[in-house]
Amino acid sequence: MEVLIRDTPLEGAEVAAKVVRKKILEKPHPTLGLATGGTPLKMYQELIRMHNEEGLSFQHCTTFNLDEYVGLPPDNGQSYHYYMKNNLFDHIDLPSDKYHLPDGNADNLRQSCKDYERKIKDVGGIDLQVLGIGANGHIGFNEPTGSFASRTWIKILSEQTIRDNSKYFGPTEKVPYHVVTMGIATIMEAKHCLLIANGAKKADAVRKMIEGAVSASCPASILQMHPRVTVVLDEEAAYLLSAKDHYKWVEANKLDWQKY
Repeated sequence: MEVLIRDTPLEGAEVAAKVVRKKILEKPHPTLGLATGGTPLKMYQELIRMHNEEGLSFQHCTTFNLDEYVGLPPDNGQSYHYYMKNNLFDHIDLPSDKYHLPDGNADNLRQSCKDYERKIKDVGGIDLQVLGIGANGHIGFNEPTGSFASRTWIKILSEQTIRDNSKYFGPTEKVPYHVVTMGIATIMEAKHCLLIANGAKKADAVRKMIEGAVSASCPASILQMHPRVTVVLDEEAAYLLSAKDHYKWVEANKLDWQKY
C-alpha cells in the first residue's frame, strides 16, 4: 500500500489528480471508477484545470461510478448523477455515452445491478478506482460487517452514514436509506485503487484501514490485500498512523519513474 501524506487537502487533491492523469496518459482507452461526496471535489476541480489549461483529454475514457441513492431521479440535486455532471462531466470532454452510474430508479433493481457488473466486465474492468472512506470504514456504500465477496447490489445505509450524509440534504429532505453500490469484490478487481481521505474525523478509520487487522468491521481494511493501492491523506487524516514517518521516508526515496 502506497501512502502519500500532504500538509493540506488541496495538496492531496493535486497529487491525486496527477495519479488520475498518469493513468489517462498511459492507456489509450482507460476506464476510471469515480466517487462522490466532499472528499474528491478538489481533485475534480484540479482535473478540470488540467483539462482547460494543460489539454488533458477525457475523450477516450470510460467511467463507472461507485454508487447512487435509490429513489432519487438523476436531475435531483442530491443524486450522484447530478453531482457528477455538475462537478466534473459538464466541464470536460468526456462523451455522454461513456459515463455510467448505477440506476437507483430502475424498475428491476436486481437486474440493473447485474447489468452494471456486466458493463464493467465488457470494457475489460476498471483501470483506476477512486475511493473515499467513511468514518466507520466503509468504501463505496459497503458498510461494516458486509461481505468481502459482495458485488454491485442494493444496500441499507448505517445510521452513522445517514447522519454523516445529512449535511448534504436540506432540513426538510430525508436522506435515503437505500443505495445501489459496487460491492467489495467489484472494487477489489480494479487494477489500481486510489483512496483519498481528509480531516481528523477520518483518522481512526484510516489507521484501521492501513495498520489494523483485515476485518469486515472496517471494510476498507480489505485494501491491504489489493496488489496496488495509493492512499492520499492530509496531515489530519494521517495523525494516528504509527508508521507515518516511514511512509514519508518511502515516498522521499522513490525512483523517478515511481513518482507522480
